[in-house]
Amino acid sequence: MHAFSHHYCKFPFSFSPFPILFCFFNFLFFFFLFFFPTFVAIMNTMRQAWTWISRLGHCRGFGIQSPNDYRFVRYVINEHAPYYAYKELGKNEPRTRQKLGKLYFRLANELQPAVIVDQVGMGKWLKAGCRKAEVVEDADTFDLAVVPIQTEFLQLFRKCTDHSVVVFENIWQQQPLWHCIENDPHTVITFDLYYCGIVFFDKKRAKQNYIVNF
Repeated sequence: MHAFSHHYCKFPFSFSPFPILFCFFNFLFFFFLFFFPTFVAIMNTMRQAWTWISRLGHCRGFGIQSPNDYRFVRYVINEHAPYYAYKELGKNEPRTRQKLGKLYFRLANELQPAVIVDQVGMGKWLKAGCRKAEVVEDADTFDLAVVPIQTEFLQLFRKCTDHSVVVFENIWQQQPLWHCIENDPHTVITFDLYYCGIVFFDKKRAKQNYIVNF
């Protein structure tokens, strides 16, 4: 029997995986650099579309029995008339900020508040909606306040009167916190617009929480 002899082939060059890995990670870096923002924008658009579809049963005041609340939803929240100031105020702002800015404009125009607390950087929209209003970052008493959802709401509610209105922005990011606000004994009428929540404190009214397709 012949013993088998083993022959090993030797490559004429040394192989290293590092150049390939370097190219691969460079490809990933540039892919995410250029395409990730587009991907995020697509996902945000899909999320907004799904939210709108899931709230189709809450369009334009459908199902609201109270005439006052129906009017508020139909002619303030979901009013689509092109106000004179929209074009100038909305320059170079993202779509969602424009959407909220227009709402705040209509809200200030409807309420005609004397003092507005603005903690979300929407002062120009609020002031345009009610030119006589004083727009401040904080106040002991106010008629209208627009604040982030992370605001300490119990402390804020101590400053509210029956005629105060508070808007909490980005409630979709903190849904459990928004539900606490809805169920708080200080609040009376609430409107969940997904992008923001509007709270009224009129103690003469019965407590009611609405979902609105905004």
